[in-house]
Amino acid sequence: MSHPTAADAAAPATMRAVIVTHPGGLDALQVKDVPVPARRPGWVRIKVKAFGVNESEVTTRKGESDAVVTYPRIPGIEGVGTVDEADEDSGLRPGQQVATMMGGMGRAYDGAYAQYVTVPAGQVIPFDTSLPWDVVGALPEMFQTAYGSLTRGLDLEAGQTLLIRGGTSTVGLSAATLAKDLGATVIATTRSEARAGELRAAGVDHPLVDNGALADQVRELFPDGVDAALELVGCSVLADTLRTVRLHGTVCFTGALAGQWSIPDFTPFMIPFGVRLTSYGGQAADLPADAFAHQLQAIAEGRLLVPVAKVYHGLEEVRDAQADLESGATPGKHVVVLDD
Repeated sequence: MSHPTAADAAAPATMRAVIVTHPGGLDALQVKDVPVPARRPGWVRIKVKAFGVNESEVTTRKGESDAVVTYPRIPGIEGVGTVDEADEDSGLRPGQQVATMMGGMGRAYDGAYAQYVTVPAGQVIPFDTSLPWDVVGALPEMFQTAYGSLTRGLDLEAGQTLLIRGGTSTVGLSAATLAKDLGATVIATTRSEARAGELRAAGVDHPLVDNGALADQVRELFPDGVDAALELVGCSVLADTLRTVRLHGTVCFTGALAGQWSIPDFTPFMIPFGVRLTSYGGQAADLPADAFAHQLQAIAEGRLLVPVAKVYHGLEEVRDAQADLESGATPGKHVVVLDD
């Protein structure tokens, strides 16, 4: 198991990268030698140590992402590693540990399925930890989405009640651990009774089996409704989720695990009177460096759990990682580590 190091050697002329040569199946993922990307002013070049594998990268590979303009493309919407090169006034130094995510990575421009990646300096989060790269590599997109949903989307406070619909997803499990660390009471859902133990292991106070009609179950626990709800399943159940929330409570729409992102013939009167509906789909800047540092420290102390499904070693195992992610057999984050 590799750990973050203080510094790395200068970048070579070429690197190994996973290239999506054309939309298609797993065979569309090709490991090739390509030039190391040149860094433009205002950008940072990162030596990649690990990255998470995400559903959005599967859609990129299949040609189903509207954000992908041309092929070939190097996927990867997140990564962790060390600074290889940055502007002198950026506040970043070579060898510094950093995380990056979103902002068009792997879609509008080449992403982190490579030994090096270049990204705008504004979406780079510096950190300092002795946690291994396989742990840190699971965090950026997952924690950024969970943290942004709970803060910007819901403004969750200690002592409040939170419903997470889609609780066994990586974002759902992360949101549960963050909410418990904050001091909230957490209800979270799964479609299978067999997976309720995963929710309890993440600290969930009330695991519920979601049969599509959740409002009555939640109201049995909290007759007035919960203070906040994080919607990760999608528009197919949003109306029901809205009915779980108390007067002046808030629902934040963040994901659509069931695949439905819109509601035909939507009218605002579908929202119960006095209930607030927000959404979240933010960027790296929504996860401040001090908040990320707090999360890393909480993980090191055992207060936060990282739901890692499996660790893969080397770019040659990316196909396996995407195949395992698509199968859904193992809950948690699939992480690829690039060993030196």
